[in-house]
This record gives sequence, structure tokens and C-alpha cells, in this order.
Amino acid sequence: MIRLARVGARKQPHYRIVVIEKDRARDGRSIEVVGTYNPRTNPATVILKRDRIDYWTSKGAQLSDRVEKLLAAAPVEVTASAA
Repeated sequence: MIRLARVGARKQPHYRIVVIEKDRARDGRSIEVVGTYNPRTNPATVILKRDRIDYWTSKGAQLSDRVEKLLAAAPVEVTASAA
């Protein structure tokens, strides 16, 4: 599953977007960190490794509701290919 893991101090939330087994604890040992989310900035900062998220979803990983909303809201970076 791809979901949020909280790493911020008390009253200062900061999250990692992690690939983790579904039955593990929220902040338990993750398989891979695929992004970060900081809701305290204005606007909220979202950094994603889309290639790794696509890889894990192709392997059957499910997105949590919040991560799905973050992916939908984050713009897709367009890379210009040199031909």
C-alpha cells in the first residue's frame, strides 16, 4: 500500500509518502519512500517520485485515499525529449 507516514514534531506535521505493507503500523518500517508532503506551507508542498509510484501500482500496490487526492492535485511534469 502507498500511504502517509508522519515524521513531524508535535503540532508540526510533516509526512513521507511510503510504500508499506498494509498491516504494518502507520510509522512502521516501510519498503520505500516515494515522496514527501508538507501541509504547513502555503500552498502545501508535495514532492513525488512518479516513476516509482507507477512502478509500485503496476505491482499491485493500492493508494490510500489521501495519497490518491495528492496525486490528482499535483501537476504532472512534462519533460521535453530531444530528438
